[in-house]
Amino acid sequence: MTADVLVLGAGSAGLAAAVTAARAGARVILVERYGFAGGMGTASLVHTFCGLYLLGDGAPVIANAGFPSEMAERMLRATGESGPVKMGRVWVLRQHPVEFVRIADELLRESGVEVLFHTEALDAAHEGDSWVVDAMCRGQRRELWAKALIDASGDAVLADLLGAGSEMTESSRLQRPAYVFGVQGAAGGEEGLALAGRIVDGVRRGLLSKETLGLHFRASGRAGEIFGTIDLSGAEEGDYNPLDVACLSRLEVTGRSVAAAAVDFLRKEAAGWGGACISQWPVRAGVRESRRWKGRHVLTEVEVLGGVRHEDDIALATWPLEFRETNRGPKLRYPENDQAAGIPLGCLMPEALDGVFVAGRCISCDHGAQASVRVMGTCFATGQAAGLAAALVAKGETDGLAQAIRRQFPFGV
Repeated sequence: MTADVLVLGAGSAGLAAAVTAARAGARVILVERYGFAGGMGTASLVHTFCGLYLLGDGAPVIANAGFPSEMAERMLRATGESGPVKMGRVWVLRQHPVEFVRIADELLRESGVEVLFHTEALDAAHEGDSWVVDAMCRGQRRELWAKALIDASGDAVLADLLGAGSEMTESSRLQRPAYVFGVQGAAGGEEGLALAGRIVDGVRRGLLSKETLGLHFRASGRAGEIFGTIDLSGAEEGDYNPLDVACLSRLEVTGRSVAAAAVDFLRKEAAGWGGACISQWPVRAGVRESRRWKGRHVLTEVEVLGGVRHEDDIALATWPLEFRETNRGPKLRYPENDQAAGIPLGCLMPEALDGVFVAGRCISCDHGAQASVRVMGTCFATGQAAGLAAALVAKGETDGLAQAIRRQFPFGV
């Protein structure tokens, strides 16, 4: 198969990249290992869009024009929500994973993207003036040729396959993974501080494991349904390595075990939980941080906290640094005067590879900056920037990429 642009990964960033490139006139192939798009927002059931809005007082303001704004509008129509909600100092938009899948299907169909679900990349190389990716679906191999590549895999998979520069924070400091699951039959039951106190009591009595302490529940927006979220330690046995199959397998088993035990306990002891049951498991645990590309610019924690802008900025990072280096809840650090930092195009461009772009949580940045840019709203923005840049490069237009992106997708003040 041949295309102008090949996108690896159909999460928030990959979806935005593929749709944007196709709308710019490129022939696009999108490779995704699961049977639907959306990544953390669908496969991992993360049910809020974070990073869509500027920080600060006053009404919510979309930070990055284009795909992020369009996704917000489509989701609001799908869920019937009145708008974003303020949580502490930040605005978030509640989204439903089922609606996200449907919206993603519509966007991909409308834009004419060629989607290869249930497909993994096995190898990648540069041949002549094209890139070739060796991909597999259920034992069947095929070669995919493209003039430009976009790595939106979340784990910098193409960096590994191409032997390009990448890095990963040491195990002890990696953001801990989330495990989200659906519950029916508990809406209207005990909640909030009373429920949290009951869980603490269950741990003290030895009826629940200590991993349950971080469990919290949030309404899904659908009648009778709530979502439970647990931050796992990631190191139940050995060091946490989100690229290791044994570690990932333990995460899934641990997440299901902790969730099932918690709901069973609450069914017996919490008011209004007598008919509760787990109604939905995630396709996978939510990995927040793993391997990152080394790009022509490495966005730093200092830059994000200082609200630094760059000549080649293509989007804004508007989420605080959200550190989840333990499973005991987040620690937030806000930028000076709530000033959004710029994300330069150099963060989306590998050090020594032309025709390759990066989007999403694996862009070139340090551990602290990644704690901000990894959220879905920002991933939409870096995805659309990578998509337009790749489409232009595939046409032979290599000059003024950042300016072209800003002209089409301006961002807030």
